[in-house]
Amino acid sequence: MITDSMLSDELPDDLLPHKGRLTPRFFEARKQVMAFLRDDVIPNLPEWRRQRRELEAKVDHPTKAPMPPMHWVLQQKAKDRGVFNFFLPEVCGLSVLEYSPIQEILGAIPEANYAMNCSAPDTGNMEVLEKYGTPEQKEKWLVPLLEGKIRSCFAMTEPGVASSDAVQVCSTIVLDPKSDEYVINGHKWYISGAIRPECKVAVFLGKSNNTAARHAQHSMILVPMDSPGITILRPLALFGHEHDHAEIIFKDVRVPKANMLLGEGRGFEIAQGRLGPGRIHHCMRTIGQAEAALSAIIHRVQNRSAFGGLLKDKDTIQQVVAEARIDLTQARQLCYLAAVVADDKGFKAARKYISMIKVAAPRMALKILDEALQIHGAHGISQDSRITDEFVHVRHVRLADGPDIVHLRTIARDEISRKPSQLGITMSGENTNIKKYGMFENPASRLSAL
Repeated sequence: MITDSMLSDELPDDLLPHKGRLTPRFFEARKQVMAFLRDDVIPNLPEWRRQRRELEAKVDHPTKAPMPPMHWVLQQKAKDRGVFNFFLPEVCGLSVLEYSPIQEILGAIPEANYAMNCSAPDTGNMEVLEKYGTPEQKEKWLVPLLEGKIRSCFAMTEPGVASSDAVQVCSTIVLDPKSDEYVINGHKWYISGAIRPECKVAVFLGKSNNTAARHAQHSMILVPMDSPGITILRPLALFGHEHDHAEIIFKDVRVPKANMLLGEGRGFEIAQGRLGPGRIHHCMRTIGQAEAALSAIIHRVQNRSAFGGLLKDKDTIQQVVAEARIDLTQARQLCYLAAVVADDKGFKAARKYISMIKVAAPRMALKILDEALQIHGAHGISQDSRITDEFVHVRHVRLADGPDIVHLRTIARDEISRKPSQLGITMSGENTNIKKYGMFENPASRLSAL
């Protein structure tokens, strides 16, 4: 759901504090995207979804359905308008901050994100290939990904270990010197997009050295999805609803030595370069979903009556709306802060703020979506409403790219490692009587003296 404020040509109030950072290119790019949404995507959404339903009915599982014909039509329109591959700075010409509000809009219409070739995990994989790939790897995989002809997946998470601690990932990548091939074995799950017919390659994380330093034991390698030995066991569900996340067995899968990314033991180095931009984009799309949920609340309360009047006139409803707007504005500004620090100091310096928004944005969105469910009542949990679909998606985002507890640990470690300031020491205060009377010194000696 796109709100009128999202599509307005007027600069949103939330961006006014950052107006001095917005280049003429930002306003030009925003207009390009808005025109694409208004003129091409929104009018064709009903047909896109109708075609999708028809294709899903023809396969044994909906996740195996190809993209509808309308997707390819919109993809071409995106190319014609110059908004294809818009996530790449070389294409959009935007800073992290400038790209963030555009991602918010695309979060509310995933079909536009697909058409613009800006969807995860492809965006992260393309960034990896662009930064670390060899010329041969780029020609074989990056070029068709950039053209939108194929899609990809990122094979990291495993069911047998806590993969939020990625050093525990125990799939193996072993070089066979006789054939000059790597042999891959592992059990992966929740590999997003792997079931799609368009998915042709996996960026695979596995252990290649058991004796190296802790963060030099893992590597990333490119694995074609049609390789012998790959078995997709099943589509996995989110809250009971099956999606295109796959559980996969890799059994003695062989790939050429040339498929290794950057070099053995460089997996975590690559991962750190991959996650920063993607996490900010995730959060901005989540903010877009929360904005749509608040818009749905407002629509409902303006048109629904109960207990003698419209819901919009009830004090409790007004409180819900007010708190939702406060929470949304706070989360958006925190996301902009992370983006500004990333622009000025790099993603490593912005790590703490990225962790903050990764916790705060989904929590905020879930709160608003839950209120939307309450206000919509039975209608909200029926198939006639999209609120439950958004709720399920946002709840899973609290696990994707690391669960909340991991990000909270990052934030806490950064804070606790700082040397206390004199202001903090003064604020904490001291009970000088502890030292004066010495009752806490050597209690064991006093006991032995009795």
